[in-house]
Amino acid sequence: MKKEITGLFCLLIVAHFMMMLITGCAQIGAPTGGPQDTSAPILIRSVPENKKLNFAGNKISLTFNEYVELQDIAANVLISPLQKINPSINGSLKTVTIKFKDSLLPNTTYTINFGSAIKDINEGNVLNNFTFLFSTGANIDSLTIKGKVLMAENGAIDSSLLVLLYRNAPDSAVATRRPNYITRIKGDGSYIFNNLPADKFKVFALKDGDGNKWYNAKTEVFAFNNEEIDTRISDSTSPLYAYAETSISPSVPFVKKIIEKKLGYTSNMISEEQDLFEPLELTFNNTLKTLNKDSIILCDSNFVSVLQGTLVIDSTRRKITIANKWQPKQDLQLIILKGAVEDSSGNKLLKTDTLHFYTKSINQYGSLKITFKNIDLSKHPLMQFMDGQMVKFAFPVLSNIWENKMMLPGEYEVRILYDENNNGVWDPGNYENKKQAEKGITLPQKISLKADWENEREFML
Repeated sequence: MKKEITGLFCLLIVAHFMMMLITGCAQIGAPTGGPQDTSAPILIRSVPENKKLNFAGNKISLTFNEYVELQDIAANVLISPLQKINPSINGSLKTVTIKFKDSLLPNTTYTINFGSAIKDINEGNVLNNFTFLFSTGANIDSLTIKGKVLMAENGAIDSSLLVLLYRNAPDSAVATRRPNYITRIKGDGSYIFNNLPADKFKVFALKDGDGNKWYNAKTEVFAFNNEEIDTRISDSTSPLYAYAETSISPSVPFVKKIIEKKLGYTSNMISEEQDLFEPLELTFNNTLKTLNKDSIILCDSNFVSVLQGTLVIDSTRRKITIANKWQPKQDLQLIILKGAVEDSSGNKLLKTDTLHFYTKSINQYGSLKITFKNIDLSKHPLMQFMDGQMVKFAFPVLSNIWENKMMLPGEYEVRILYDENNNGVWDPGNYENKKQAEKGITLPQKISLKADWENEREFML
């Protein structure tokens, strides 16, 4: 009997231990609460209802299916027509409230686009471009204006630009007051105004640097359409080409120049090779007071002078440029005599210096042939090979086929600039004179040039 009791007791202990083990394992795999919420908030009620006619109040209340919050209201929320006094927009729990502080125009359709301002609190899911409509009259206006905005210089898209509409306004309105209607540009450069009345509108684009919603500084990126758009006749505009008439000069902090005790310099040559189409540049560490050009000698290995160009010093008096007619595969040396240069402290080179180098050979360059379709030769097209935002090379395009057998290898972004005044550079527009900016087109693919290789491409503009 004792053995049976003892065995039963041991069995109960083992069973209890197993239950604790199972319970412990279950705790490790605790439920996670289900899949993550990825849905944006949903409007379930509004006062008044969306697309309300004959609205005469001053308050709109929007209720969503979950708790929401508002972000960056000033940048996201656009109300058209614009009001002189911005309304107050607040969020509390599941409700967003708009209170108008300015009177509403009679017989007018209003749109409130929230951009990316509304998001749920828990997961941060954004309700993108939610739009609420109402009318103070008996109808909802239904006409549209649509188009596209490109950067004039390179054909790129800047989605931070706004498009402005002025209704029955003089030309000066864009520089003196806020527009009647405003909308954003999409990622592809397109824009659309919906729910417009039957009327005439002037169309502009603006990068609104100071937030006042009108064009009041020539440093602001701006575009204008030459003609008014009548919504009763047309619903689209020609492309707007944006430009900044005056660039912003970067502020340069004052740095006291330290004069080094020894005068020295560097050159722009790479691996002791001189490009056939670039000047040779010497950049000094101190400002030069005197330069004796006769003491800088460019010669071949037999000490015969080969200078067939100019030797100049720039305005900073730190850079000497030798622009020469280089011949391929030459063995050259630049001799800088000890007394050739002297800085403002009287320092000279410690000794006569000699730079030994070679000019590049023809097979270190590549040949490039481009066939253009639909290029307008009457507008003096200029092909620009870009190094970042800087023009590295530029060549006029005189026919549908352009060819150069001596191009420096590398990968280039290429632009076609319609240089209408034929001055060799891009010119911005001027709204006062109704002069549009010159237009540039960036070719869709970069051009990769290989040395000693015939490269051919074809482009449809």
